[in-house]
Amino acid sequence: MSTDTGAIAGTDTGTGAGAGSRTDVRHAVVETSLGGLTVVASGGAITGLYFPHHWYMPSEASLGRRVDVHEDTLISQAATQLGEYLDGERTVFDLPTRTNGDAFQERVWAMLREIPFGATTTYGELAERLGNKALAQSVGQAVGHNPISIIVACHRVVGSNGKLTGFAGGLERKQRLLEIEEPQTVKEARLF
Repeated sequence: MSTDTGAIAGTDTGTGAGAGSRTDVRHAVVETSLGGLTVVASGGAITGLYFPHHWYMPSEASLGRRVDVHEDTLISQAATQLGEYLDGERTVFDLPTRTNGDAFQERVWAMLREIPFGATTTYGELAERLGNKALAQSVGQAVGHNPISIIVACHRVVGSNGKLTGFAGGLERKQRLLEIEEPQTVKEARLF
């Protein structure tokens, strides 16, 4: 297990004083090795990151105006950090984020933010942390509706048997993200 904390700078659940402007919603498509990722920002925070054919892609109207990646400082920073992460050069994102889920979703997404780089957990373990293992299916739904994929690392949640289960961005992308985070010793062991 990595010692990284996976901390995200400026995380905001949209309910506090630092919620920022919500009128300046904009988005850009960032080309990556995983395809064109739609990065959404509102005011001074990243509020969405979606894969091509994402299961829960918001309506086009809610994404705000489309901007060029390099003309928006925050989205440009997100693009740079995503590239570094996908190239195996970054383990923690340093971006202000804001989510706006219901109370249960926010609790689940807060736990996702705590899963360190290179570690995984299960839906059942998250449900247990919430005090009721029977909540595993509800946890799964909240994980699936995580609006800020990769940065809020929902890909680090696997099934109880360690198998990959549903992922809003597709299981191949989930596998790729987990491979990026594999310890070097595991990667080397697969070669022999």
